[in-house]
Amino acid sequence: MARTQGSHSDITGPRIRKAALHLFARYGYAAVSMRQIAAEVGVQAGALYNYTPDKQSLLYRLMRDHMEELLAAQKALPSQDCALDALRQFVGFHIRFHMQRPEEVFIAYMELRNLTPENFAEIEALRRDYEDALQGILVAGQAEGVFALQDAKIATLAVIAMLNGVMTWYRAGGRLSLDQVERIYWDMVRKAVAA
Repeated sequence: MARTQGSHSDITGPRIRKAALHLFARYGYAAVSMRQIAAEVGVQAGALYNYTPDKQSLLYRLMRDHMEELLAAQKALPSQDCALDALRQFVGFHIRFHMQRPEEVFIAYMELRNLTPENFAEIEALRRDYEDALQGILVAGQAEGVFALQDAKIATLAVIAMLNGVMTWYRAGGRLSLDQVERIYWDMVRKAVAA
C-alpha cells in the first residue's frame, strides 16, 4: 500500500506510537483498534502496518521503550557513597521520572496482562532489573547497619508500590509542591526501612 502523501517514516512512526500510548492509556489496550490509532494519526488503517506488524507489537514496543529509558536514566545517576544517600536519590529519581510520564506508567502496570507470554517475559525481566537496583541499595544498607529488613524483595516491591502511588493522586498546583511531596515520601521510605 502506498504511503500517505506527506508521510515520513521518521515522523509517522513516532506519531503512531504517541497516538497508541494516549489511546491505550485512556481507553485500555483491548478497547482500542488499529483503525482508531490510524484515525488519531491521520493515516489509513492499512498504513499502520508499514510501521508495526500488529497491535501487540505496538504495546510491547511502548513498554519496552519505557523500561529501557527508565533503566538508562537510573544507571546514569551518580554513584553515592552510602546506601542511605543512594536510597534518597532513588526515591527522588523514581518520583520525578515517572511524574513526567503518566501514560507510560499507567500502561506499564495496567496492560501487562495483555502481553503475549514471550513479550511479558521480556518486559518482566526489564522490570526485575530496575527492582534489583533498588534491592541492591536496600541490601547494602542492611550490611551497613542503617536498614533493617525482614525480606529485601518484599521491601523493594513495597517501596516501589508506595512511590508509584504519587502518580495516581498528585496534581501540579495542588496543596503540596512536588518538592514537598518528594520530601514526605523520602521520610516515609526512610522510616519504613530504618534500622
